[in-house]
Amino acid sequence: MTNDKPEDAPVFLRPITADKLSLTRGFAAWLAGHGASLAFSSYQSGRVYLAGVDDKGRVAILEIITGRAMGLWASDQRLVLATHNQVWQYENALMPGQVLDGKDRQFIPRTATTTGDLDIHDIAVDGTGRIVFVNTLFSCLATLSPRYSFTPLWKPPFISRLAAEDRCHLNGLALRDGVAAFVTATSRSDTVNGWRARRAHGGTVIDVASGEFVTEKLSMPHSPRWHDGKLWVLNSGSGHLGTIDLAAGRFEPFVFCPGFLRGLAFHKHFALVGLSLPRDGSFTGLALDEELKTRDADPWCGVQVIDLRSGDIVEWLRFEEGVTELYDVAVIPGVRNPGAIAPSAPELSNIITIDLAGEGLRA
Repeated sequence: MTNDKPEDAPVFLRPITADKLSLTRGFAAWLAGHGASLAFSSYQSGRVYLAGVDDKGRVAILEIITGRAMGLWASDQRLVLATHNQVWQYENALMPGQVLDGKDRQFIPRTATTTGDLDIHDIAVDGTGRIVFVNTLFSCLATLSPRYSFTPLWKPPFISRLAAEDRCHLNGLALRDGVAAFVTATSRSDTVNGWRARRAHGGTVIDVASGEFVTEKLSMPHSPRWHDGKLWVLNSGSGHLGTIDLAAGRFEPFVFCPGFLRGLAFHKHFALVGLSLPRDGSFTGLALDEELKTRDADPWCGVQVIDLRSGDIVEWLRFEEGVTELYDVAVIPGVRNPGAIAPSAPELSNIITIDLAGEGLRA
């Protein structure tokens, strides 16, 4: 994986060089064998990364410069990404079975909706095809509007009004049967930035339909996901992936990962978890700090693949330099080696496709 552009040349999409990351020997075989590729976002580096397998059986990782990259949703034909002040929708430009320069998908930025800086965290496409996102600044769930910055859909009952104050640090969204079902927040605070004093304790999971707390016993929870009949969540303040006992309101740790956890996706009987380094050099005040010391472990930034049958970390990818924080992880099912074009890339001027199924041409 090399980059033959000079260092001072503008780069919009490029492969990651080998000195920037390390990974397990079986990572390429895992991707190919399970028929999937990955996408993960980093607001710190301002990039989205696509990981697939090239025609020589090697892991191929592309970085796409997007600006602040946050919540990410993927299907085999589409990517949806939240950035600093916009939501981008990327669509696959290749026909079924078409391969272009070794890529079996080429995601093109087709639609950008300007929202302003809402500090969007998780984002998803619900069962009706509507984009739903966590509007962290205004402490609510929202959707896109053609006229306004956003249309609010729901807010926690303890939030007294919509205000640009990031009161509880609402961040995570889980769909169940295509409907927004659970959210995570760092606290139940109803004052400006009140959550910052509640990082170690008081993290919540909330049932969207009832507005009730499922639990208030977490530490900076992120990335709730409904999978195989269970609600999974990252208890980021302790470094654990686990499930929520909905009846007892109890978090049940499943596996520890050495980093601040954000980004969770599932594929078959595997979980894929994003890990980040501490922003200020330590996790002071969080249980994660003690967990690392107990295990004599250093935190790191990357993605780990966990076998849900055993709890073993079977594959991993780790950034060695440049990237220190990830936000989201998504699986692109049925895709071997995805490509994409950055919104500011000059190549977009020459990529033109035609919808021949439209109504515009009649004999």
